[in-house]
Amino acid sequence: MSIVLYHHPFSRAATVLWMLDEVGVEHELRFVDIMKGEQKSPALVALNPMGKLPVLTDGATVVTEVAAIGLYLADRYASGKLAPALDDPRRGTYLRWSLFAPSVIEPGAMAKAGGWTYKSGAAGWGDYPAMLSAMTSAIGDGPFVLGETFSMADIIFGGTLRYMLKFNMLEPTPVFTSYVDRLSARPASARAEARNAEIAAAHGLKVG
Repeated sequence: MSIVLYHHPFSRAATVLWMLDEVGVEHELRFVDIMKGEQKSPALVALNPMGKLPVLTDGATVVTEVAAIGLYLADRYASGKLAPALDDPRRGTYLRWSLFAPSVIEPGAMAKAGGWTYKSGAAGWGDYPAMLSAMTSAIGDGPFVLGETFSMADIIFGGTLRYMLKFNMLEPTPVFTSYVDRLSARPASARAEARNAEIAAAHGLKVG
């Protein structure tokens, strides 16, 4: 099998399962026990020098980072379906909000939670209120980031938002919660959630 995902259900690799299901490609999962530090093993570090999950290999190609993996899978296996074509005017919006998740939402939420002191004008993620305003504008009238069209951007951007809401890292505004509910209602999302739960149970992992 060409595609291999190095996975643990309590890592960001859990979101990649949803991506793979939406794309509809066969793949192999290789469980990595992050509780025992297996992500830092020489074999994994050779693939990802950060020593973190997720890691996806597709033949000789290695892709890490959730956003990069999502964009790669959509372009290669679902272009025109989950990724706007290169000449589609929506491509800019698609890339904009896909990359907003790791570059703004994650550090912005961590800065807020950790009480970091910094100059918002110097930080790439700006300030927290501006971040929330931008996120709300991205969803707009919905139902998805690209309006009526669901795309990989919703898994990357929306998956991050869903995670933040789950762990009380963002205020559950009506715009955010209704958007996340729409994403969670997708069959592929539900199947990925169930599969992650099955894997956790099989390895004796408990949530919370």
